[in-house]
Amino acid sequence: MKIEKEEFNKKIFSRINRLIDDYQLIKEEEKIAVALSGGKDSVLTLHALHDYQMNADFDFDLLAISVDEGIEGYRQHGIDSAVRNAELLDIPLIQKSFKCEEGFALDDIYSNFKSACIPCGVFRRTILNKTAYDVGADKIATGHNLDDEIQSFLMSFSRGDTVKFSKFGPELEQIHEKLVPRIKPLWNTPEKDVGTWAVLNGIDIHLAECPYSSLSLRAKIKEFLNNTESKHPGTKENVMNSFIKILDVEATSTVLNECENCGEPTSGRICKACEIRETIA
Repeated sequence: MKIEKEEFNKKIFSRINRLIDDYQLIKEEEKIAVALSGGKDSVLTLHALHDYQMNADFDFDLLAISVDEGIEGYRQHGIDSAVRNAELLDIPLIQKSFKCEEGFALDDIYSNFKSACIPCGVFRRTILNKTAYDVGADKIATGHNLDDEIQSFLMSFSRGDTVKFSKFGPELEQIHEKLVPRIKPLWNTPEKDVGTWAVLNGIDIHLAECPYSSLSLRAKIKEFLNNTESKHPGTKENVMNSFIKILDVEATSTVLNECENCGEPTSGRICKACEIRETIA
């Protein structure tokens, strides 16, 4: 069945705009920093927020932040895509890297860990948050789509980590003055729709899978969900609906301190980034 580009674009942007309005993800005069990797999800987030900005009846600022983790033969393609899309939409882009901020690339340290995703996630979140905080951003917009959210939910569920449930949902409230709140404009947008949008519109995106991702628990859960969905259509929707019911239950607030080493927000004495720095020193 042929998909009409204009009709599809209207559908996907209307869904994103409705989510932003329903949850008031963006408010007047706010500065929104888009975490821009150059992949399809973050690029759609950038284009969608730009479209929303052009049609909103109030003003807010947009900028983008890219983080080069230092993965040889992979990351540069994403950075190039991030640069081109930011330039296309005339949105300022701040470029950061593990090498400049931490003194090492992910390729230099991944072998010290069970999964490269552990240090990658910790330092990427730390650099994004610190950069957004330093430029006065009110919120960080990430490209987490519906599939990502379900995967994260099941990962936490399988580990019995119910505390993480408070981190799900389209908006994370500010729980520390140095922790910039996250919003997820693609929260209820299926991954397949993101890919369809990119292909229909000929969008410049980074398509390659991270070479480290296949070893992660997320990759295994993603494969399980996709296989189950193909055999039992509606599975993902059912999981999401169950998840939304859990979100309606009041979550216990997490109390954050400031890391004794670097001053970044953390639930313990020392933040995860500093813990990792100590192990690889």
